[in-house]
Amino acid sequence: MTTYNFAAGPAVLPKTVLEQVQKEMLNFKNSNMSILEISHRSDLFTTVYQSAKQRLLALMALSPVDYDVLFLQGGATLQFTMLPLNLATKYHRVAYLDSGHWSARAIEEAAKLKDLTVDVLTSSEDNHYTNIPEFPEVLEDTYDYLHITTNNTIEGTAYWSLPETKTPLVADMSSNFLGQTYPYEAFDVIYAGAQKNLAPAGLTIVVIKKALLQQTADNLPSMLDYTALAKKDSALNTPPVFQIYVADLVLQWLEQQGGVAAMTAINQQKAACLYDFLDQSKLFHTPVQKTARSLMNIPFLTDDPAVDQDVITKASAAGLLNLKGHRLVGGLRASLYNAMSLEGVQALVTFLKAYEQRQ
Repeated sequence: MTTYNFAAGPAVLPKTVLEQVQKEMLNFKNSNMSILEISHRSDLFTTVYQSAKQRLLALMALSPVDYDVLFLQGGATLQFTMLPLNLATKYHRVAYLDSGHWSARAIEEAAKLKDLTVDVLTSSEDNHYTNIPEFPEVLEDTYDYLHITTNNTIEGTAYWSLPETKTPLVADMSSNFLGQTYPYEAFDVIYAGAQKNLAPAGLTIVVIKKALLQQTADNLPSMLDYTALAKKDSALNTPPVFQIYVADLVLQWLEQQGGVAAMTAINQQKAACLYDFLDQSKLFHTPVQKTARSLMNIPFLTDDPAVDQDVITKASAAGLLNLKGHRLVGGLRASLYNAMSLEGVQALVTFLKAYEQRQ
């Protein structure tokens, strides 16, 4: 039986990448050592590290003169604290747009820091996060940064345009990183947990303007200091070697697909396949407003939690795995990250259609 993994993260990886990992697992680059055993100080690893960094910047069309890439640990959750610690140095005042659970968590963590004003400029909480909040008017340069969460994994919404701002723009891109095209040069900092669209859990990507590395706070603990981490090529401690290796392979795979723009077109086709079915279904529906729909995470449900659970159980038996919605919202959720094939989405729609016809 063919199976398809619709998990929100850790998530599906390209099969060809997994096959290459399997092939090289016992003997990486004729070293007679596994990638799991090599030193992070070795030429073997530094070659992988530099390759991943260069490929990532090239895919985002960002200049290595202007941007640096950090390969860190602690997940996007640690970045909720690292960002204000490093960047809130001029005004000691930061702005957030609240579009879902993870942006609310970022706000909550920033608010724990002393001597920092955290302003929530707008929120879609009143609409149960079923849309993206209205942007404020052009934001003047009175904040150290403006933070957005480009894709809301739990609620299934995404930004399709960006706020106009004169202050540094920061984004948590964890769940649509390299899966939806943005003008990446508009961002001063982009961060993402890699376990959704890039690598196994344990790696966090931070893409940051080098100019900001000259403005970070003094006297931070080294492991929380972007500048210190950048100077040591993300190796103040042992970096997540295996995850960076897999990320480099996934970045190569993404190049072979045609890059981020080509991947976005594929993802739009996949998402349309499921959304089109949901829009005409009399049993299933999605609560997300059409103008805010995510390409990556699609929540849907019936009007009966017992039916939702029955769908999840029967889908799993049919090889359609991990469709249970997040505990905060219930229902079902299909995550269509880059490595999910169109065939997988079509198989899901075929199953849902057949289920509906039996009701």
